[in-house]
Amino acid sequence: MNTPIYLDYHATTPTDRRVADCVYQYMIEEFGNASSTDHEYGDRAEAAVKQAARHVADLVGALPREIIWTSGATESINLAIQGSLSSPEKPYRIALLPIEHKAVLDTCHALEKRGWAELIYLRIDSKGRLDLDYLEQVCMEGLSLLCVMAANNEIGNIYPIQAIAQIAQRYDIPFLCDGSQAVGKIPIQFQEWGITYLAISAHKLYGPKGVGALVVRKGYHLEPLLFGGGHQKGTRAGTLNVPGIVGLGEACRLRSLEMEEDEQAIASKRDKLQSLLLAKISGLVVNGDTTYQLAGNLHISVPGVPNSAVIARIRHRLAISTGSACSSGVESPSHVLQSLRLPEDVVDGALRIGIGKFTTEEEINDAATILSEAITQVQQVLCATS
Repeated sequence: MNTPIYLDYHATTPTDRRVADCVYQYMIEEFGNASSTDHEYGDRAEAAVKQAARHVADLVGALPREIIWTSGATESINLAIQGSLSSPEKPYRIALLPIEHKAVLDTCHALEKRGWAELIYLRIDSKGRLDLDYLEQVCMEGLSLLCVMAANNEIGNIYPIQAIAQIAQRYDIPFLCDGSQAVGKIPIQFQEWGITYLAISAHKLYGPKGVGALVVRKGYHLEPLLFGGGHQKGTRAGTLNVPGIVGLGEACRLRSLEMEEDEQAIASKRDKLQSLLLAKISGLVVNGDTTYQLAGNLHISVPGVPNSAVIARIRHRLAISTGSACSSGVESPSHVLQSLRLPEDVVDGALRIGIGKFTTEEEINDAATILSEAITQVQQVLCATS
């Protein structure tokens, strides 16, 4: 049985074999507890964790001491939002993009439901582009926290994080940036740009699942969500996942070396696939900001062709998605596309394609054929039944 072509790199990436080898070594051979300070096993584990922190910090322009290890970006986001906003006397004011990942949206909604937060949604246009003038106006009025993702996980838009951070700094507002889709794909300079909190997930950049980091600017204190043992200076308790942390560190080291070349090649493949699909599929629409987007992102719609019907025909040959993996199984349209106020038939026909460093030219050609044939079949069935 042939393996389907994998083009869902926004949901997760294959672990780089070099990263997996490091993870394996720290599971089987170097299995010490980084908190065990009475013998060499613990010493070597602690040294490996420190080395991983240097690799992560180097990739995002931070200091190693600013790295807090977590189980992934969702925990990092929760720690940043809930940890920076304790039980208030009056509701905190939080500004956020309406197309943020559910980890941001659901955490903010939970605080709003408790009466702890007032949410201000930033303005975007039909391409998902941020209105910076409105952002500055909102910041002038005072905020407790600003949340803007570095890159969107569905339409692939890249946001001007440096400019956003400068606005936040001008009004002394803490700035949380969800970098899970961007770190390892585009340059980010945590210290230089003035980001306060940066969330990272290993499995989005060819590392293992279940590990991530939160970069916290020096001078900012977070209340812990987990208690017990006082690990990581009391900010995040729990025995460190040394194999996962080493894997994240190695993945970041490799991205530092290979990101620029890889992303150029990925963009070329994305452009080729887009051209092939536009030539083969009548009425195809490309969503999002195509000027500032992730190299591997291609978000398309075929108005009038339900995405579920297309997926049903290709799922054993081609792995793409109708939206965020974190929202799969939820019987509702994408909140991202709804926020763009796109026509209903464009939303219903949306497909997210994610290309990565292991995608081949042959797979691009085959994917274009598989997808265009499936869409044509659905169009023919709809014509016959209308």
